[in-house]
Amino acid sequence: MTVNALPQTELDLEVLVARKEAIADDVVRLTFRHPGGEPLPPWLPGAHLDLVLQPGLVRQYSLCGDPGDRSVLEVAVLRERASRGGSELVHTGLHAGDLVRIRGPRNHFPLVAAQRYLFIAGGIGITPIVPMIAAADEAGAEWQLMYGGRTRSSMAFHQELSQKYGDRVRICPRDEGGLPELRDLFATAPEGTSVYCCGPEALLTDAERRHADRPSVSLHVERFSPKENNDPGTEFEVELARSGITVTVPADRSILEVAEDAGVPVLSSCQEGVCGTCETAVLEGVPDHRDSVLTEDEQAANDTMMICVSRACGRRLVLDL
Repeated sequence: MTVNALPQTELDLEVLVARKEAIADDVVRLTFRHPGGEPLPPWLPGAHLDLVLQPGLVRQYSLCGDPGDRSVLEVAVLRERASRGGSELVHTGLHAGDLVRIRGPRNHFPLVAAQRYLFIAGGIGITPIVPMIAAADEAGAEWQLMYGGRTRSSMAFHQELSQKYGDRVRICPRDEGGLPELRDLFATAPEGTSVYCCGPEALLTDAERRHADRPSVSLHVERFSPKENNDPGTEFEVELARSGITVTVPADRSILEVAEDAGVPVLSSCQEGVCGTCETAVLEGVPDHRDSVLTEDEQAANDTMMICVSRACGRRLVLDL
């Protein structure tokens, strides 16, 4: 049983930017409402939204508000130094009173029911963790948070988390004490602890390395950037079962690109294997999973794949497209 037990109700509609506020250095919180005042879809901790900022410019942001309040949806957006256009547009071109199209919510980072949690966040990775902490606390679970960032002023939510939860929250600004050390956190975590980690790739890689020495705890991570993969892959065939066509996917192109060229519409967003939008059912064949969304168990089941980055282990796949 998981805390995230709701069916995923996905919307695609325009919502009103009811409020835009700075909550940390280079971080703004957006509050969305339905233009007609109708309730917004239910969601649970770990879910994210797609923001359709312009045609062809779609970005994913974790929901960070109260799942019990159906009148609003809230996300927090970091202005990336090397922005590809999304966060820059949110910070400079999106204002209270504007309408913006959203898709979702989707949840590929679900909070499982557990007696003990260890939450690890780095920078803007705190956003999905905030509602997880509230849910764990309400359920009476034991938990602690280690939250790292560049400076205190850059760390969204740190004051309210510390004020509300006291010494269960450990704030670790890098300019005050260096990088957070995960070794002791994993070494002292009781057996059966569920560890949730979100933040920069270096933090996630460190958490995965520490977890290898503590298999008695479970690790759940969410990535904002794709895993590196330098294997170019090879050519293979894909049968698009519902469309009744078979296509050849060259070594230098994705299944998604080839399917779209063949006139098969596929909903997609990040095209980097981190958002889960293009998840597709596998009917035959074994995928070469290259995404950052599916868990190891989900990948091993081989019944679904992210066709924007994943490929085939053999010469042929049959997909439900």
